[in-house]
Amino acid sequence: MRRLFTSWLDVLLIFVPVTGALGLLKADPLLIFITSSLAIIPLAGLLGRATEHLTTHVGAGVGSLLNASLGNAAELIIALTALREGLHDVVKASLTGSIIGNVLLVLGASMIAGGMKYERQKFNQTAAGMGASLLLLAAVGLIIPALFHFTAADRGVKIEHELSLDIAIVLFLIYGLSLVFSLKSHRHLFAGDQHDAHDLGENPWSYRMSLSVLAVVTILIGVMSEMLVGAIEPTAHELGLTQVFVGVILVALIGNAAEHSTAVLVAMKNKMDLAVGIAVGSSLQIALLVAPLLVFISYFFGTPLDLIFTPFEVAAVAMSVLILGFVSMDGESHWMEGVMLVGVYVMLAMAFYFLPA
Repeated sequence: MRRLFTSWLDVLLIFVPVTGALGLLKADPLLIFITSSLAIIPLAGLLGRATEHLTTHVGAGVGSLLNASLGNAAELIIALTALREGLHDVVKASLTGSIIGNVLLVLGASMIAGGMKYERQKFNQTAAGMGASLLLLAAVGLIIPALFHFTAADRGVKIEHELSLDIAIVLFLIYGLSLVFSLKSHRHLFAGDQHDAHDLGENPWSYRMSLSVLAVVTILIGVMSEMLVGAIEPTAHELGLTQVFVGVILVALIGNAAEHSTAVLVAMKNKMDLAVGIAVGSSLQIALLVAPLLVFISYFFGTPLDLIFTPFEVAAVAMSVLILGFVSMDGESHWMEGVMLVGVYVMLAMAFYFLPA
Protein backbone atom coordinates (compact mmCIF):
# COMPACT_ATOMS: atom_id res chain seq x y z
CA MET A 1 0.00 0.00 0.00
CA ARG A 2 2.86 2.34 0.77
CA ARG A 3 4.29 1.82 -2.70
CA LEU A 4 0.95 2.61 -4.25
CA PHE A 5 0.68 5.80 -2.18
CA THR A 6 4.17 6.84 -3.23
CA SER A 7 3.27 6.33 -6.90
CA TRP A 8 0.10 8.37 -6.55
CA LEU A 9 2.03 11.06 -4.72
CA ASP A 10 4.57 11.16 -7.54
CA VAL A 11 1.74 11.52 -10.04
CA LEU A 12 0.11 14.33 -8.08
CA LEU A 13 3.42 16.17 -7.68
CA ILE A 14 3.62 16.41 -11.46
CA PHE A 15 -0.06 16.48 -12.40
CA VAL A 16 -1.16 19.29 -10.06
CA PRO A 17 1.51 21.90 -10.96
CA VAL A 18 1.23 21.08 -14.64
CA THR A 19 -2.54 21.52 -14.73
CA GLY A 20 -2.13 24.70 -12.74
CA ALA A 21 0.41 25.92 -15.25
CA LEU A 22 -2.02 25.18 -18.07
CA GLY A 23 -4.42 27.70 -16.61
CA LEU A 24 -1.71 30.35 -16.66
CA LEU A 25 -0.32 29.53 -20.10
CA LYS A 26 -3.47 29.60 -22.21
CA ALA A 27 -1.95 32.31 -24.37
CA ASP A 28 0.91 30.03 -25.42
CA PRO A 29 -0.31 26.82 -27.13
CA LEU A 30 3.24 25.49 -27.47
CA LEU A 31 3.75 25.54 -23.69
CA ILE A 32 0.34 23.92 -23.19
CA PHE A 33 1.32 21.22 -25.67
CA ILE A 34 4.63 20.52 -23.91
CA THR A 35 3.34 20.57 -20.33
CA SER A 36 0.30 18.45 -21.17
CA SER A 37 2.51 15.87 -22.84
CA LEU A 38 4.79 15.76 -19.80
CA ALA A 39 1.81 15.28 -17.49
CA ILE A 40 0.84 12.08 -19.31
CA ILE A 41 4.19 10.37 -18.66
CA PRO A 42 3.82 9.51 -14.92
CA LEU A 43 0.19 8.57 -15.48
CA ALA A 44 1.19 6.18 -18.25
CA GLY A 45 3.77 4.63 -15.95
CA LEU A 46 1.17 3.99 -13.27
CA LEU A 47 -1.15 2.54 -15.91
CA GLY A 48 1.61 0.07 -16.76
CA ARG A 49 2.04 -1.01 -13.13
CA ALA A 50 -1.70 -1.49 -12.68
CA THR A 51 -1.82 -3.62 -15.83
CA GLU A 52 0.95 -5.87 -14.53
CA HIS A 53 -0.90 -6.41 -11.26
CA LEU A 54 -4.18 -7.08 -13.04
CA THR A 55 -2.47 -9.62 -15.33
CA THR A 56 -1.58 -11.76 -12.30
CA HIS A 57 -5.32 -12.23 -11.76
CA VAL A 58 -6.69 -12.58 -15.31
CA GLY A 59 -3.73 -13.73 -17.43
CA ALA A 60 -1.87 -12.06 -20.29
CA GLY A 61 -4.69 -12.42 -22.84
CA VAL A 62 -7.40 -10.58 -20.91
CA GLY A 63 -4.83 -8.24 -19.32
CA SER A 64 -3.53 -7.05 -22.67
CA LEU A 65 -7.12 -6.58 -23.93
CA LEU A 66 -8.03 -4.43 -20.92
CA ASN A 67 -4.87 -2.38 -21.27
CA ALA A 68 -5.42 -1.83 -24.97
CA SER A 69 -9.03 -0.78 -24.32
CA LEU A 70 -8.16 1.68 -21.57
CA GLY A 71 -5.03 2.85 -23.36
CA ASN A 72 -7.07 3.75 -26.46
CA ALA A 73 -9.37 5.98 -24.42
CA ALA A 74 -6.96 8.87 -24.96
CA GLU A 75 -6.97 8.39 -28.74
CA LEU A 76 -10.77 8.19 -28.77
CA ILE A 77 -11.18 11.38 -26.72
CA ILE A 78 -8.72 13.28 -28.91
CA ALA A 79 -10.41 12.02 -32.08
CA LEU A 80 -13.90 12.87 -30.81
CA THR A 81 -12.82 16.40 -29.93
CA ALA A 82 -11.25 16.89 -33.35
CA LEU A 83 -14.31 15.34 -35.01
CA ARG A 84 -16.59 17.76 -33.17
CA GLU A 85 -14.52 20.63 -34.53
CA GLY A 86 -14.75 19.28 -38.09
CA LEU A 87 -11.07 18.30 -38.36
CA HIS A 88 -11.73 15.13 -40.36
CA ASP A 89 -8.26 15.00 -41.91
CA VAL A 90 -6.66 15.12 -38.47
CA VAL A 91 -9.01 12.38 -37.23
CA LYS A 92 -8.20 10.02 -40.09
CA ALA A 93 -4.50 10.80 -39.87
CA SER A 94 -4.53 10.05 -36.13
CA LEU A 95 -6.13 6.66 -36.83
CA THR A 96 -3.38 5.87 -39.33
CA GLY A 97 -0.70 7.07 -36.93
CA SER A 98 -2.09 5.01 -34.05
CA ILE A 99 -2.08 1.82 -36.11
CA ILE A 100 1.45 2.17 -37.50
CA GLY A 101 2.68 3.64 -34.20
CA ASN A 102 1.55 0.61 -32.20
CA VAL A 103 2.65 -1.98 -34.76
CA LEU A 104 6.04 -0.43 -35.52
CA LEU A 105 7.10 1.93 -32.73
CA VAL A 106 5.50 0.44 -29.62
CA LEU A 107 6.22 -3.17 -30.56
CA GLY A 108 9.67 -2.30 -31.91
CA ALA A 109 10.65 -0.38 -28.78
CA SER A 110 9.40 -3.28 -26.64
CA MET A 111 11.50 -5.78 -28.59
CA ILE A 112 14.57 -3.57 -28.26
CA ALA A 113 14.06 -3.02 -24.52
CA GLY A 114 13.42 -6.69 -23.85
CA GLY A 115 16.10 -7.88 -26.26
CA MET A 116 18.76 -5.88 -24.47
CA LYS A 117 18.19 -8.00 -21.37
CA TYR A 118 17.21 -11.34 -22.92
CA GLU A 119 18.80 -12.92 -25.97
CA ARG A 120 15.52 -14.39 -27.19
CA GLN A 121 11.96 -13.78 -26.06
CA LYS A 122 8.93 -15.91 -26.88
CA PHE A 123 5.32 -14.85 -27.28
CA ASN A 124 1.98 -16.43 -28.18
CA GLN A 125 2.35 -17.20 -31.88
CA THR A 126 -1.36 -17.96 -32.33
CA ALA A 127 -2.52 -14.68 -30.80
CA ALA A 128 0.06 -12.64 -32.75
CA GLY A 129 -0.84 -14.38 -36.01
CA MET A 130 -4.55 -13.83 -35.42
CA GLY A 131 -3.88 -10.16 -34.70
CA ALA A 132 -1.84 -9.76 -37.88
CA SER A 133 -4.62 -11.41 -39.93
CA LEU A 134 -7.28 -9.13 -38.45
CA LEU A 135 -5.13 -6.08 -39.10
CA LEU A 136 -4.71 -7.19 -42.72
CA LEU A 137 -8.50 -7.39 -42.94
CA ALA A 138 -8.73 -3.87 -41.46
CA ALA A 139 -6.22 -2.64 -44.05
CA VAL A 140 -8.48 -4.04 -46.78
CA GLY A 141 -11.36 -2.14 -45.20
CA LEU A 142 -9.32 1.06 -45.54
CA ILE A 143 -8.21 0.31 -49.09
CA ILE A 144 -11.71 -0.34 -50.51
CA PRO A 145 -13.12 3.20 -49.89
CA ALA A 146 -9.93 4.75 -51.27
CA LEU A 147 -10.07 2.58 -54.42
CA PHE A 148 -13.75 3.40 -54.84
CA HIS A 149 -12.99 7.11 -54.52
CA PHE A 150 -10.29 7.03 -57.18
CA THR A 151 -12.22 4.82 -59.61
CA ALA A 152 -15.85 5.88 -59.11
CA ALA A 153 -15.74 9.38 -57.63
CA ASP A 154 -18.45 10.44 -60.08
CA ARG A 155 -21.00 8.47 -58.02
CA GLY A 156 -20.94 11.33 -55.55
CA VAL A 157 -20.01 12.01 -51.93
CA LYS A 158 -23.26 10.55 -50.59
CA ILE A 159 -22.47 7.11 -52.00
CA GLU A 160 -18.94 7.29 -50.59
CA HIS A 161 -20.33 8.07 -47.14
CA GLU A 162 -22.79 5.16 -47.41
CA LEU A 163 -19.97 2.80 -48.42
CA SER A 164 -17.83 3.98 -45.50
CA LEU A 165 -20.74 3.43 -43.10
CA ASP A 166 -21.37 -0.09 -44.44
CA ILE A 167 -17.69 -1.00 -44.13
CA ALA A 168 -17.60 0.45 -40.61
CA ILE A 169 -20.51 -1.83 -39.65
CA VAL A 170 -18.68 -4.88 -41.05
CA LEU A 171 -15.46 -3.99 -39.21
CA PHE A 172 -17.38 -3.44 -35.97
CA LEU A 173 -19.12 -6.82 -36.26
CA ILE A 174 -15.83 -8.59 -36.99
CA TYR A 175 -14.29 -7.01 -33.90
CA GLY A 176 -17.16 -8.25 -31.76
CA LEU A 177 -16.82 -11.78 -33.16
CA SER A 178 -13.05 -11.68 -32.60
CA LEU A 179 -13.72 -11.03 -28.91
CA VAL A 180 -16.00 -14.07 -28.77
CA PHE A 181 -13.30 -16.13 -30.47
CA SER A 182 -10.42 -15.02 -28.25
CA LEU A 183 -12.23 -14.71 -24.92
CA LYS A 184 -14.74 -17.56 -25.11
CA SER A 185 -14.69 -20.22 -27.82
CA HIS A 186 -10.87 -20.37 -28.17
CA ARG A 187 -9.80 -18.71 -24.97
CA HIS A 188 -7.18 -21.38 -24.23
CA LEU A 189 -5.22 -20.37 -27.32
CA PHE A 190 -4.94 -16.75 -26.16
CA ALA A 191 -4.31 -17.23 -22.45
CA GLY A 192 -0.57 -16.64 -22.74
CA ASP A 193 1.81 -17.20 -19.87
CA GLN A 194 0.52 -16.89 -16.33
CA HIS A 195 2.88 -14.69 -14.36
CA ASP A 196 3.53 -15.18 -10.69
CA ALA A 197 2.61 -12.28 -8.47
CA HIS A 198 6.07 -12.37 -6.91
CA ASP A 199 7.56 -11.40 -10.30
CA LEU A 200 6.29 -7.88 -9.62
CA GLY A 201 8.84 -7.33 -6.85
CA GLU A 202 6.10 -6.15 -4.47
CA ASN A 203 2.91 -7.38 -2.89
CA PRO A 204 0.28 -7.80 -5.64
CA TRP A 205 -2.69 -5.46 -5.68
CA SER A 206 -6.15 -6.97 -5.45
CA TYR A 207 -8.24 -7.41 -8.59
CA ARG A 208 -10.52 -4.54 -7.57
CA MET A 209 -7.60 -2.24 -6.73
CA SER A 210 -5.86 -2.95 -10.04
CA LEU A 211 -9.01 -2.33 -12.07
CA SER A 212 -9.82 0.85 -10.11
CA VAL A 213 -6.34 2.28 -10.68
CA LEU A 214 -6.61 1.47 -14.40
CA ALA A 215 -9.95 3.25 -14.66
CA VAL A 216 -8.94 6.37 -12.71
CA VAL A 217 -5.61 6.79 -14.50
CA THR A 218 -7.34 6.34 -17.87
CA ILE A 219 -9.75 9.16 -17.00
CA LEU A 220 -6.85 11.43 -16.01
CA ILE A 221 -5.00 10.63 -19.22
CA GLY A 222 -8.16 11.40 -21.14
CA VAL A 223 -8.51 14.78 -19.44
CA MET A 224 -4.92 15.72 -20.25
CA SER A 225 -5.35 14.49 -23.82
CA GLU A 226 -8.40 16.63 -24.38
CA MET A 227 -6.50 19.69 -23.14
CA LEU A 228 -3.95 19.00 -25.85
CA VAL A 229 -6.43 19.18 -28.71
CA GLY A 230 -6.87 22.92 -28.54
CA ALA A 231 -3.11 23.39 -28.64
CA ILE A 232 -2.31 20.99 -31.48
CA GLU A 233 -3.21 23.15 -34.47
CA PRO A 234 -1.59 26.40 -33.19
CA THR A 235 1.51 24.43 -32.24
CA ALA A 236 1.68 22.81 -35.66
CA HIS A 237 1.31 26.20 -37.34
CA GLU A 238 4.00 27.68 -35.11
CA LEU A 239 6.38 24.81 -35.91
CA GLY A 240 5.50 24.77 -39.62
CA LEU A 241 3.99 21.26 -39.62
CA THR A 242 1.15 19.93 -41.81
CA GLN A 243 -2.13 18.59 -40.44
CA VAL A 244 -1.30 15.12 -41.78
CA PHE A 245 2.01 15.03 -39.92
CA VAL A 246 0.34 16.35 -36.77
CA GLY A 247 -2.32 13.63 -36.92
CA VAL A 248 -0.12 10.70 -37.94
CA ILE A 249 2.86 11.46 -35.69
CA LEU A 250 2.17 13.98 -32.90
CA VAL A 251 -1.41 13.06 -31.98
CA ALA A 252 -0.67 9.34 -32.27
CA LEU A 253 2.48 9.59 -30.13
CA ILE A 254 0.61 11.43 -27.40
CA GLY A 255 -2.33 9.04 -27.49
CA ASN A 256 -0.01 6.02 -27.45
CA ALA A 257 1.99 7.17 -24.43
CA ALA A 258 0.26 4.66 -22.19
CA GLU A 259 0.86 1.74 -24.57
CA HIS A 260 4.51 2.78 -25.01
CA SER A 261 5.16 2.82 -21.31
CA THR A 262 3.32 -0.40 -20.49
CA ALA A 263 4.56 -2.51 -23.39
CA VAL A 264 8.21 -1.54 -22.87
CA LEU A 265 7.95 -2.07 -19.12
CA VAL A 266 6.55 -5.60 -19.39
CA ALA A 267 8.95 -6.53 -22.20
CA MET A 268 11.90 -5.65 -19.96
CA LYS A 269 10.48 -8.18 -17.48
CA ASN A 270 10.41 -10.88 -20.18
CA LYS A 271 6.63 -10.76 -20.57
CA MET A 272 6.51 -10.51 -24.36
CA ASP A 273 3.06 -12.15 -24.49
CA LEU A 274 1.65 -9.12 -22.75
CA ALA A 275 3.80 -6.62 -24.71
CA VAL A 276 2.77 -8.07 -28.09
CA GLY A 277 -0.84 -8.30 -26.93
CA ILE A 278 -0.86 -4.62 -25.98
CA ALA A 279 0.74 -3.39 -29.21
CA VAL A 280 -1.25 -5.57 -31.61
CA GLY A 281 -4.46 -5.40 -29.58
CA SER A 282 -4.35 -1.62 -29.48
CA SER A 283 -3.92 -1.42 -33.26
CA LEU A 284 -6.82 -3.83 -33.72
CA GLN A 285 -9.09 -1.76 -31.52
CA ILE A 286 -8.18 1.41 -33.41
CA ALA A 287 -8.91 -0.19 -36.79
CA LEU A 288 -11.92 -2.36 -35.90
CA LEU A 289 -13.53 -0.47 -33.02
CA VAL A 290 -12.45 3.17 -32.74
CA ALA A 291 -12.63 3.93 -36.48
CA PRO A 292 -16.17 2.49 -36.88
CA LEU A 293 -17.33 4.25 -33.70
CA LEU A 294 -16.07 7.57 -35.03
CA VAL A 295 -17.96 7.00 -38.28
CA PHE A 296 -21.17 6.23 -36.34
CA ILE A 297 -20.77 9.20 -33.98
CA SER A 298 -19.98 11.62 -36.81
CA TYR A 299 -23.59 11.36 -38.00
CA PHE A 300 -24.72 12.89 -34.69
CA PHE A 301 -22.44 15.87 -35.40
CA GLY A 302 -24.10 16.39 -38.80
CA THR A 303 -20.86 15.91 -40.77
CA PRO A 304 -20.42 12.22 -41.67
CA LEU A 305 -16.86 10.91 -41.53
CA ASP A 306 -15.72 8.79 -44.48
CA LEU A 307 -13.00 6.14 -44.50
CA ILE A 308 -11.25 7.52 -47.56
CA PHE A 309 -7.60 7.73 -46.55
CA THR A 310 -4.82 9.15 -48.71
CA PRO A 311 -2.86 6.64 -50.84
CA PHE A 312 0.23 7.12 -48.67
CA GLU A 313 -1.73 6.46 -45.48
CA VAL A 314 -3.17 3.26 -46.95
CA ALA A 315 0.27 2.16 -48.12
CA ALA A 316 1.80 2.89 -44.70
CA VAL A 317 -0.82 0.78 -42.90
CA ALA A 318 -0.52 -2.07 -45.41
CA MET A 319 3.28 -2.17 -45.16
CA SER A 320 3.16 -2.09 -41.35
CA VAL A 321 0.70 -5.00 -41.21
CA LEU A 322 2.74 -7.10 -43.65
CA ILE A 323 5.90 -6.49 -41.61
CA LEU A 324 4.06 -7.49 -38.44
CA GLY A 325 3.05 -10.76 -40.11
CA PHE A 326 6.66 -11.62 -40.95
CA VAL A 327 7.96 -10.69 -37.51
CA SER A 328 5.30 -12.63 -35.60
CA MET A 329 5.27 -15.84 -37.63
CA ASP A 330 7.97 -17.60 -35.55
CA GLY A 331 6.65 -16.60 -32.11
CA GLU A 332 10.06 -15.26 -31.05
CA SER A 333 11.72 -11.86 -30.97
CA HIS A 334 15.12 -10.26 -30.41
CA TRP A 335 16.40 -6.70 -30.31
CA MET A 336 17.34 -6.59 -34.01
CA GLU A 337 13.73 -7.18 -35.04
CA GLY A 338 12.81 -4.24 -32.85
CA VAL A 339 15.41 -2.08 -34.57
CA MET A 340 13.93 -2.97 -37.95
CA LEU A 341 10.39 -2.07 -36.85
CA VAL A 342 11.47 1.26 -35.38
CA GLY A 343 13.55 1.95 -38.50
CA VAL A 344 10.51 1.53 -40.73
CA TYR A 345 8.52 3.85 -38.47
CA VAL A 346 11.22 6.54 -38.65
CA MET A 347 11.31 6.33 -42.45
CA LEU A 348 7.53 6.65 -42.65
CA ALA A 349 7.61 9.59 -40.22
CA MET A 350 10.15 11.38 -42.41
CA ALA A 351 7.98 10.78 -45.49
CA PHE A 352 4.88 12.16 -43.73
CA TYR A 353 6.91 15.20 -42.67
CA PHE A 354 7.78 16.03 -46.28
CA LEU A 355 4.31 15.36 -47.67
CA PRO A 356 2.69 18.55 -49.01
CA ALA A 357 -0.11 20.09 -46.99
